[in-house]
Amino acid sequence: IAASLFLHNKATMSLDDIKDDIKALVAEKGCGPILIRLSWHDAGVYSTGKLTGGCPNAAMRFTDAGEGTFGANAGLPTVALDLLKPITDKYVAAGTISNADLWTLAANVAIESMGGPAIPTRFGRTDAASSAESVESQVGRLPDGDKGTDHLREIFHPKGFTDKDIVALSGAHTVGKCHADRSGFDGKWTEDHLTFSNSYFTEMLAKEYADETTAQGCPQKAHKATGTIMLISDLALLDAPYRETVELYAKDQEAFFKDFTAAWVKLQENGCEGLRDTL
Repeated sequence: IAASLFLHNKATMSLDDIKDDIKALVAEKGCGPILIRLSWHDAGVYSTGKLTGGCPNAAMRFTDAGEGTFGANAGLPTVALDLLKPITDKYVAAGTISNADLWTLAANVAIESMGGPAIPTRFGRTDAASSAESVESQVGRLPDGDKGTDHLREIFHPKGFTDKDIVALSGAHTVGKCHADRSGFDGKWTEDHLTFSNSYFTEMLAKEYADETTAQGCPQKAHKATGTIMLISDLALLDAPYRETVELYAKDQEAFFKDFTAAWVKLQENGCEGLRDTL
């Protein structure tokens, strides 16, 4: 009987059910940005340069070693996964979806829920069985906020991204904020940090930013009147050839949404094989 109930429950748990639960979570907790960061840091370790391997496999679930202990992932194995726990317990435990697919879907639902584009999600990512399936380090795989364009290229080009893709992906900073106890940086990038729009680009171009150092000793740029910030890696996008794309996205939100969607899906699928359109 228990086995038949399990199979019945799995069959009756639909993709729409999972999406509805994610939407409700985002609406209740205002946690869309950290769900985006969770997916980005899970998938973003992929590389084909001096470093190879890496894929979205939810290795951050394990905090004995590996990706769950990376400084760049501070707050993700605790805050983000605690927020997702009721949904994880409901659907992953039942075998309806893997953790890695849930993290991917949660980010995409969050983006759309906050006003962003509808992101197509494919399924079939395999969860890591232990921290041993992590990549060796965040260094050379995840970007540092206090570095410029050369560093951005070193990180993103081996993942298969162009300079234009770098600008599009950086536009995810239209939502969320930096937490001093996690990254050392402090503040939100845009005035409406829970709306996914092109405001990251419009505010970057419209505001004057001054140097400041956080209490943790991290250099960043601040707009005093509104309290918003930009990191060195953000304002690096005002250099050529990136600036042309920044200006395009500031004028044309749909162009940003289109390019972001393409680059974001590529990020989420890097290192994956045999993905499918259905659960």
